[in-house]
Amino acid sequence: MAERTWLLTGGCGFIGSNLVRWLLRERPELTVVDLDALTYAGNLGNLADLPPEEAERHRFVRGDIAEAACVRRVFEEHRPSVVLHLAAESHVDRSLTDAAPFIRTNVLGSQTLLQAALEARVERFVMVSTDEVYGSLGPSGLFTETTPLSPNSPYAASKTAADLLALAYHRSFGLDLVITRCSNNYGPYQFPEKLIPLMIKNALREEPLPVYGDGLQVRDWIHVEDHVRALVMIAERGRAGEVYNVGARNEWPNLKIVHKILEILGKPPSLIRHVEDRAGHDRRYGIDPTKVETEIGWRPRVDFEAGLRATVAWYRDHRPWWEAILSGEYQNFYDRYYGRRLKAAEEARA
Repeated sequence: MAERTWLLTGGCGFIGSNLVRWLLRERPELTVVDLDALTYAGNLGNLADLPPEEAERHRFVRGDIAEAACVRRVFEEHRPSVVLHLAAESHVDRSLTDAAPFIRTNVLGSQTLLQAALEARVERFVMVSTDEVYGSLGPSGLFTETTPLSPNSPYAASKTAADLLALAYHRSFGLDLVITRCSNNYGPYQFPEKLIPLMIKNALREEPLPVYGDGLQVRDWIHVEDHVRALVMIAERGRAGEVYNVGARNEWPNLKIVHKILEILGKPPSLIRHVEDRAGHDRRYGIDPTKVETEIGWRPRVDFEAGLRATVAWYRDHRPWWEAILSGEYQNFYDRYYGRRLKAAEEARA
């Protein structure tokens, strides 16, 4: 089979690095170009142990997707046939502190890539989005692809803008693209500001586990391996101009997830600290994946109980990976964002 080139943005992040690994392993005819700015959550160490035969088909390019000249050079040099756009500022808490980086990367960066892809006449552009563009659900119902967009955070608003730009490029210029909107991911290499790795890390260090409000916010969880497999299947089989929701029909309250992590690690529930809720905190997400199941033939394969235990084991066995992250910028953010909340929770317990 002739060798082809796929371009990934954000390939050194959590989902991106898992996608790079999957493609190099499962699609031996592909060369994977990985464009990543290596901001705080981008880590070349996530791909440091690729097997030699796979590493030789991985091309890393450090660059900012919002810089048009850089993006054009990548397209001219590597001539990708498919683009999977994962690069994004993605943490809601950070967007509440400073929305500007989210607008630059998620909106301007996406438009820059869309324009370059259009000019390069790529065969397919995959915009990797989020279920957060839909806003918050009540106690019943599920997000479908026709659910009105109603973002409640600067992060979600920036992703909504990127989705609308992508659809405009398809409708106005004929760019062949699909949009995916996935529920909450978990698995190896996730940056420890997100719920599951944060709780695992704190529990392993026997530090307080900050839980927003009553902890009964519900999220629909999917293992990252199932997500990246869906992305590839949608890239290969999806209908141009369509949106595909990806979820595992697996809703859990945050507090129950935290208790399960403590149970797996044999740590006491007394480590939990209920802290002041964040602004605009969506109460519930739930994905209806019927479209991707029926049109694409995708189904999740990773059982949640087994997947969560494997994820806990991965973080327990890879302490050097996340301990290296705890220095510098991330620790400054953690102290700034959670420090006041944890202090107030401790004072309330006194």
